[in-house]
Amino acid sequence: MRIVFLFVVLLLASCAKKPEPVEISAIKIARDIYGVPHIFAKTDAEVAYGLAWAQCEDQFITLQELMAACKGMLGEIKGKEGLVADFGIKFMGLQEIAKANYERDVTGKFKTYLESFVAGVNAYAKLHPEEVQLDDLFPITGQDVIVGYLLGNLEVSHAGQDLAKIMNGTILKDLNSDVPKGSNGIAISKRKTKDNKTYLAINSHQPLEGWYSWYEAHLVSEEGMNILGGTFAGGICIFHGANEDLAWAHTVNHADFSDVYQLEMNPENNNQYKFDGKWLELKEKKYTSWFKLAGPIKFPISKTIYESKYGPTFKTEQGVFAWSFVVGRSIKMAEQWYEMNKAKNFNEFKKAIAMRGISTLNFVYADKEDNIYFLSNGGFPNRNPKYDWSGILPGNTSETLWGTETVPVDSLPQVLNPKDGWVFNTNNTPYSATDSVSNFKETSLNKLMGYQSKGLENNRSSRFLELISQYDSLSYTDFKRIKYDNQYPSKMTTPKAINLEDLMHLDTSKYPDIADAIAQLTNWNRKSDLENTTAPLFIITWLEIDRIRTEAGRNIRYGTITEEDCVAGIREAKKELLEKYGTLKVPLKKVQRLIRGDVNLPMAGMPDVLAAIYSKEMKDVTYKAFAGESYIELVRFGKNGVEIESVNTYGSSEKPESKYYTSEMKLFATQQLKKMTLNKEEVLKNAVRIYSPMGIKK
Repeated sequence: MRIVFLFVVLLLASCAKKPEPVEISAIKIARDIYGVPHIFAKTDAEVAYGLAWAQCEDQFITLQELMAACKGMLGEIKGKEGLVADFGIKFMGLQEIAKANYERDVTGKFKTYLESFVAGVNAYAKLHPEEVQLDDLFPITGQDVIVGYLLGNLEVSHAGQDLAKIMNGTILKDLNSDVPKGSNGIAISKRKTKDNKTYLAINSHQPLEGWYSWYEAHLVSEEGMNILGGTFAGGICIFHGANEDLAWAHTVNHADFSDVYQLEMNPENNNQYKFDGKWLELKEKKYTSWFKLAGPIKFPISKTIYESKYGPTFKTEQGVFAWSFVVGRSIKMAEQWYEMNKAKNFNEFKKAIAMRGISTLNFVYADKEDNIYFLSNGGFPNRNPKYDWSGILPGNTSETLWGTETVPVDSLPQVLNPKDGWVFNTNNTPYSATDSVSNFKETSLNKLMGYQSKGLENNRSSRFLELISQYDSLSYTDFKRIKYDNQYPSKMTTPKAINLEDLMHLDTSKYPDIADAIAQLTNWNRKSDLENTTAPLFIITWLEIDRIRTEAGRNIRYGTITEEDCVAGIREAKKELLEKYGTLKVPLKKVQRLIRGDVNLPMAGMPDVLAAIYSKEMKDVTYKAFAGESYIELVRFGKNGVEIESVNTYGSSEKPESKYYTSEMKLFATQQLKKMTLNKEEVLKNAVRIYSPMGIKK
């Protein structure tokens, strides 16, 4: 009873409203040999508290930075860099969205769950003041966590690119200007597997460290929760993973998740804009954040924006522009993930999707009943087909103003149980998710959503289609081989017909100074295994082309790469390799490394292969992996239940002194997986440590 009393005292001290108390001593956190937290409790709310505690033990710095940004306080921790994030979040109006809708939309059992997570974070901060980066950051609230979810959803929707363009004056809209590193999701029906099991590959490609790096956890309650998968710091449940009945993967989809409007201003009053023939007043909004200069010295900085009927509005030298984004239409994304965590069959999973809380992202799904499913999700408004929504819209008419209705799920691109027994996505077009007969047929309504057009593949999708076509049926070993494939397709197919393929076929006679490098690329097998001696030449060339084009205001992933670009990239790559290594033929293992603390391992992979790795140049002669392959979870459903293997990039902890700081690096770098289980007794039997929050040992 003393423990429960202490918990209540902490809550009264740290929260304006206390959630229902939980029995902390009944929460068990079992750490396995890799440090993954398996959290067991009677209620879902107690599991949420345990997850919060485990995250704080492992990722308290990252969690604090994210919460500070959500509260508009990151500038007090990280100076100028943090201040940019503070104002970005404030300009988006995410705090106002969460505040306006919280009491109405966050209710019932989910509210108890969310606020129990919050209580766990606040209790940890109260008991570990030496780890707190900013004294007035705590207590955090449920609204702060919801802001974090809004921010994460907005980040993957790429809507923030439109805001950035408004702010820096480059307002010409290009929805596809910054494609992320990508993700893979693959589901295979037992009709196509040799062992009569249903397969799912959960294979997100994310930054390897930071706010959106993966954290693996296993959550088990006596109220029907038993799920293992990946979440982020501040995530209150699993974002994608597997329970005993079903599993799903997310990949980022590319569609029109935000719109920009140019307002027609009153020439006699620069605070009035025309709307349906009437002059309306802009609402002025002034935001202040604190800027850390040095040590304890900080001072306030204020910025002013405006608000119109369309949303956040900005006065620029090019005119006055307003911005609407899909993510702001709902704050139920965290609740939808909670319901997906607890779903027991396809109908329950679809019911969770129908909440429409998650405004973006593809779903690749499989279950024990051998259902496989692909959905390119989006919380799209019903847009008026009279207008071109891919460009700048007129901001003077209600005809372009979003209504409250959302396009039904049934109208979104999707495939259920296709004829050939497989669905996939690698951030490619949603109209290429399975065999040609079963693919979703694009409609005029879909065109208003701004999806990539039919036929718009990337190197990963083209390579997957090459590989899957080789199998009438495949084994689990075959499945792993596809997932870990590190080769480009026979013809490189980067979006919008970028001609990177031409890089492989330059005329050596035209460029005698790099003829040897050109010949090497021409004869390359397009693989990026550790012993490959041409992969470094290609990777550095690719990065040089990216740098050249970025400096020129162009982007490597879209538009045409000229022959001049290719030649310049090869020339710089040759120069670098000769200076650093004295030869053009260097094994990839010497160049690309997975590095954390004192651990430094060779790393295979390269940009936009299925086992993708993106690396950046270090001060020594190596390149450090920083994004791409990260959390991997492979799931099989069969007559004996669910089988799970997984691996995370580094380990569960971001603390250098922890033994879990690098506990999974060797597995990850050697493309091995660890066996995982949803069985409570097995977990507890093999756990290396079992304890309760606040350090109470069991």
